[in-house]
Amino acid sequence: MPDQEHPPPSDRARALVTGAYDTHVHIAPDVMERRVDDVTLARRCAEVGLAGFVLKSHYVPTAERAEVVRGIVPGVDVLGALTLNGSVGGLNPGAVEIAGRQGARVVWLPTVDSRNQRDSRAEAPPGATPPMWAQLQDELAEQGIMAPAIDVLDPDGGVVPALRQVLTLIAKHDMVLATGHLSGPEIGAVVAAAGEAGVRKIVVTHPEFTSQRLPVETQRELAARGALMERCFTTPHSGKVTWERLADHIRRVGPEHSVLSSDLGQPFNPPVEDGLALLADKLLEYGFSDDEIRTMAVTNSRALMGSR
Repeated sequence: MPDQEHPPPSDRARALVTGAYDTHVHIAPDVMERRVDDVTLARRCAEVGLAGFVLKSHYVPTAERAEVVRGIVPGVDVLGALTLNGSVGGLNPGAVEIAGRQGARVVWLPTVDSRNQRDSRAEAPPGATPPMWAQLQDELAEQGIMAPAIDVLDPDGGVVPALRQVLTLIAKHDMVLATGHLSGPEIGAVVAAAGEAGVRKIVVTHPEFTSQRLPVETQRELAARGALMERCFTTPHSGKVTWERLADHIRRVGPEHSVLSSDLGQPFNPPVEDGLALLADKLLEYGFSDDEIRTMAVTNSRALMGSR
């Protein structure tokens, strides 16, 4: 059924993202309300020509769940992940090893439990939509069971030993390292350590998000080390950054150093399977070429996910 509240993407944009992976979605089952469940989304991706997607949860591993969905909807490459927040033991090498053995594709460093996210005083622009996880975090705090903030650096600015173990395991299993909700200085130190550990694929998670807001110069430095900048549809759609600034950052860092994702799944946002194409439509408005959009949406997402 057509979505009356959210107009669909253009046919041109839909064609440009055909064959892409959406590397960042939040869908059901989850601990909060989501717009769509994983099996339904897989079927919709098949209908619109997307190659697959990565199941992201802030709280639980998703590799087992992804394998089940792949069995139900063959032909759509649904991939699992792990986010190193308190609910899985934080910077837990054991959790990373198990996720790697189960075929998880992405490991996010701490998000909601990162020291930076906890300490962030960055204010969202007026009218910006707050993240759904904020309410859950508040509820955990009220019950006295919120996990301690997770530090990724030691007092001297080096990565902590547990993180070095985590990076070694990510390299061993050839998983993608995503930087989560770390700060700019933390991301710089982690990317350097990841390179030393042999990690081959690194994504800087939504550098325009409220608790990141990485300057273009920092993004360029990270891109020079081989990291891809993740450009999420929801960051400007929810008002956390302007579309103009997002487009400017992509242009100045270089489209070849960006990968598009939706970060969708919230019940009040557009359909998840439309996210990449809607983002493509916006980038077309800002003068990006078909080839540039296809590089960001398809070429780079397939390189991360191990597809040809």
